[in-house]
Amino acid sequence: MPKRFVVPASDFSELPRFPGDLELAEALTTAAQQLHDTVTPHSTMRAAVGLAVRLLPGAEHAGISVLERGSGRRTVAWTDALVRTAERSGDGDGGGPSPYWDHLWRAPVVHLTDSEAEVGGASLAGLGLRSALALRLRADKRRLTVLTVYARKPDVFDDAATRVGRLFTAHVSLALDSVTVREQLTEAMRTRDLIGQATGILMERLNIDAAEAFDSLVRASQRENVKLRDLARRIVDTNNAR
Repeated sequence: MPKRFVVPASDFSELPRFPGDLELAEALTTAAQQLHDTVTPHSTMRAAVGLAVRLLPGAEHAGISVLERGSGRRTVAWTDALVRTAERSGDGDGGGPSPYWDHLWRAPVVHLTDSEAEVGGASLAGLGLRSALALRLRADKRRLTVLTVYARKPDVFDDAATRVGRLFTAHVSLALDSVTVREQLTEAMRTRDLIGQATGILMERLNIDAAEAFDSLVRASQRENVKLRDLARRIVDTNNAR
């Protein structure tokens, strides 16, 4: 029976040189540029799954999923319908995550060498997916974001594919962090402008100063249990509709 194994993070503290490392470096640089050209976390992940199939030796399909403790697995980006079906069906008894996926809470990389021979691999085997390589993108105590590549033949993903995968996911993680920060800053600017408009409307409507208008907005938000930006948007939209 093929052996499942988990690769500890320490195995990648010093990555050896690759044959044709110039070509790999150029490919990763191009991939990094494409990832950093994306404008939302979702578009970054969509780009990442397509690039994963092109970059990782042996990869035919790819998906990114979010695993939450006690809440199962949710696919957020995929190269094709087969991946979405595979990740939505679950690999364990009753459709939940199998022990295979549970290893990702303890290690950044997990191989599935042959789904037909692995406990919990039946759903993948039934879809014709025999090999899988899962690599963590983000991790905290309750949530993992994971990139998984699949192949139709068993024992496809060797050490070289794993090392390329680790290098690639480092770029994906950096791109995700960058685009998330940009999105948050953009949203903060939009929220600030929206709250400013709502405050101005209340100043005019109630004949009060800016501090009093903002305090009134905050109190109403707390009283109605509505986010401040949502309440501000409601006030602005109502005023514009007049």
